[in-house]
Amino acid sequence: MPLTEAEYGNRVPVDGYGPGFFRVGGAVHRGPVIVTPDGVQPWAGLDDRAALMALADRVDLLFLGMGADIAHPPQGLAEALDDAGVRVEAMSTPSAARTYNVLLSEDRSVACALLPVAG
Repeated sequence: MPLTEAEYGNRVPVDGYGPGFFRVGGAVHRGPVIVTPDGVQPWAGLDDRAALMALADRVDLLFLGMGADIAHPPQGLAEALDDAGVRVEAMSTPSAARTYNVLLSEDRSVACALLPVAG
């Protein structure tokens, strides 16, 4: 069966990651990031709820990459985002980046907020 490479058009995928960094749209970003189809921005981490709430009306689903392992988001974060119209799926950062890319290639309204993996 032939493989078909994912097409992103002008949308921004997560190209890769490593200890403390992400490669997004061909550029390296250090520390936590928020990635949307339009671009990437630095993120102050789980205490920075305002940056995540700003995704309301822009995306339907947010993949929350919690680092190397699966973890629960902080108390009330998922509920606050859900109330704003953004569904949250918490998972490991590698899984969040891959899942974001798959749904992005399907032209879905998604974003990911990623905590780096340790080195």
